[in-house]
Amino acid sequence: MEGLKDRLTARAIEEGFSSIGICRPSSIPEAAGRLADFVGEGLHGQMAWMADRMAWRGNPEALWPEARSIIMLAEVYTPEEDPLDVLKRRDRAAVSVYAQGKDYHDLVKKRLKRLGRWLIAEAGGEIKVFVDTAPVMEKPLGQAAGIGWQGKHTNLLSRDLGSWFFLGAIFTTLELPADAPERERCGSCTACLDICPTRAFPAPFQIDARRCISYLTIEHKGPVAEKLRPLMGNRIYGCDDCLAICPWNKFAVTARETGYAAREAEPPRLAELAALDDAGFRARYSGSPVKRIGRGRFVRNVLYAIGNSGDETLAPVARSLAGDPDPTVADAARWALERLKG
Repeated sequence: MEGLKDRLTARAIEEGFSSIGICRPSSIPEAAGRLADFVGEGLHGQMAWMADRMAWRGNPEALWPEARSIIMLAEVYTPEEDPLDVLKRRDRAAVSVYAQGKDYHDLVKKRLKRLGRWLIAEAGGEIKVFVDTAPVMEKPLGQAAGIGWQGKHTNLLSRDLGSWFFLGAIFTTLELPADAPERERCGSCTACLDICPTRAFPAPFQIDARRCISYLTIEHKGPVAEKLRPLMGNRIYGCDDCLAICPWNKFAVTARETGYAAREAEPPRLAELAALDDAGFRARYSGSPVKRIGRGRFVRNVLYAIGNSGDETLAPVARSLAGDPDPTVADAARWALERLKG
């Protein structure tokens, strides 16, 4: 199988992946307990899908008992510009780097399927592929497979890739040689914890999703707590602060997939985004991860950013949405107006 593994690695790189590692379905025995503690403390917020099928999520052996190996793959999406720069442009929208181009779910899954078909043709067996849409704990598996380690911000880091990469998994019935797990290499650095605007990390290696701006802008339904809104700044979809500040990014490599490049040459203006109706929103973000949150949640976020902009010329924009049929949008518009008056 060693010869097969070498060929598999070469094929993965040829397909466009940047790193590959292999572990066993039994390689993360501590994951189930950590997940249970996280959900038990309510740190997952409204993400009910984390609690659902928890037995599968915490135990890859339960998800597919026939699997003998898990092939973990990393694909980089390193930005060309510093994602922190747009935070100073208060009339513009900050969108997380991963969501500025095409939907990574589609791009990574196609690559995984091609690699999986190649593996079957070479060695037989069965496969299942996963990209962030099934009860699979990709980050612990990525560490077990040697791709990187979970940093103090709980995201996966790599000595060779930095912070900017997606993870995909191929479960297979083939028993392939496993790689050694990666060890944690954050040392005394706390840059990712210190930069978090909402203090979403109760302690190193722990996250309270209910305070995380990525969670608040993407997963959280309804109004965001008023004490957190000013801390969101102009971030309207996700947050890259803890990733962008990481010193390991000096080893980040250039993205090979052009589909991850930003669709727009400049960060969009808040006034322009606030004016989108449902049809306009769906058309603008077709094929983008942004589309999944819907127009209501999206415009809610834009209005929080308008309220944080300090730009009184945006007051008419907020005023025009104060009577929006979506009560959450209307609430955000009224809040933005009060902030701009203040």
